[in-house]
Amino acid sequence: MEIRILHVYKCTAISGLLLLLFFGCERVVSDLDSPGFSENPEVFINSFSAGLEYYPFEGSKIDAFSVDSETTFGRSTLSMRFDVPNEGDPEGAYAGAIFRDDNGGRNLSSYNALTFYAKGTKAATINEIGFGLDFFGDRFAVGLNDGLRLTTNWRKYIIPIPDASKLTQSQGLLWYAEGPENGDGYSFWLDEVKYENLSGLAQPRAAIMNGNDVRLTAFAGSASAVTGLTYTINQPNGVDVTVSAAPAYYTFSSSNTNVATVNDEGRVSIVGEGIAEITASLGSISANGKLIIDSASDFTPAPTPTDDPSDVISIFSDAYTNVPVDHFNGFWEPFQTTTSNDFEVNGNNVLGYENFNFVGIEFHINVPTIDGSEMTHLRMDLFFPDEIPANSALRLRLVNDVGGNETVASTTIRPNTNPALVSGQWISVDMDITSLGNRSNLGQIIFDADEGPGLQGASFFVDNIYLRR
Repeated sequence: MEIRILHVYKCTAISGLLLLLFFGCERVVSDLDSPGFSENPEVFINSFSAGLEYYPFEGSKIDAFSVDSETTFGRSTLSMRFDVPNEGDPEGAYAGAIFRDDNGGRNLSSYNALTFYAKGTKAATINEIGFGLDFFGDRFAVGLNDGLRLTTNWRKYIIPIPDASKLTQSQGLLWYAEGPENGDGYSFWLDEVKYENLSGLAQPRAAIMNGNDVRLTAFAGSASAVTGLTYTINQPNGVDVTVSAAPAYYTFSSSNTNVATVNDEGRVSIVGEGIAEITASLGSISANGKLIIDSASDFTPAPTPTDDPSDVISIFSDAYTNVPVDHFNGFWEPFQTTTSNDFEVNGNNVLGYENFNFVGIEFHINVPTIDGSEMTHLRMDLFFPDEIPANSALRLRLVNDVGGNETVASTTIRPNTNPALVSGQWISVDMDITSLGNRSNLGQIIFDADEGPGLQGASFFVDNIYLRR
């Protein structure tokens, strides 16, 4: 992945996208068919297999993909070519699409990996690539955890299937999303794309919460989700490969259903007070990591905002219509420890931050920056569920012209300020931003504990983030 101020060209699969290109059936492996759905493992070997259609992601460069007869692997006469656009290309910000079997799907349960050969015009990393995105719920989506590192020579790549028994009717056979590298586009190729039953895949490991034991302070009536779901295998060359896997591959359980229940999509509902451990397995493999729910009492929602919607630019609030946001936690490696565990209580969405040291909300990468020229304040509500040490301080910063001539408005909240940094109740912050002369290119809000180490590792909740007149 690109950032670590998250310059990832991440895409969202949106059902109902227009079919832009269709590739008919030129090559069928009929002897692999079985009663029910086809067991054909081929995606692209000199041509597309039967029923495969191409659906670009919204906002991508729709002609980024083509079939190439000049650059091919081995004895192949055709390959898949992808042309990633330069930054600022008016035809699309990135290259990205799914390749879907629209003949009803395939039975891939006898294979254990998607494999292909790939190369690029330069050494680069495809941000996201995998299988299982189908625009029909993406129930069994899988993607390489750290992208795919290309070289300028052909090399074989393996994307393991976490639990092939689930893929008896798989339609999403391949997907990718890649943006410019350091602002520049480039080309890459895939060839001999197919599913295989490989020998030599060893040491299968599964994890939830990225293999960590994560404690979540929660409230009866709230909801959360199991995240950080991964599957790792050791390849025949001795190198591990890890994929991010959809919840439907896993079986979840709760140690105390009177406190928390979990469904088959990893959605956790907190139903009472106490402690519950959410664990999981992937087939016969027990997953490392757990989500520990510590439910103390009923949740008190943040105050409902009273500002007139015409005087507000909302970033995160159920009371207003929100502007687009790239992400509410970019996870700025290598130094950030803050993780997210957002939740919902009775229809009210709340941002949850854990293991706090610093975190950023960004709206300047793939979405428009905010013109806040007429706005005078940044408002938000904060809630700290645990005791606040005396040496605590929370600094808030609003950044204009991120990455350019940056200017910043900031405020710091302590236990002795107004408002005071306190626990167990909502804190309403109304930060004057008029000192920020130019407010026409706002793109970032940053929270940090640099001025008060007492908050290092803390948890807190945020709601109703908006600019107001």
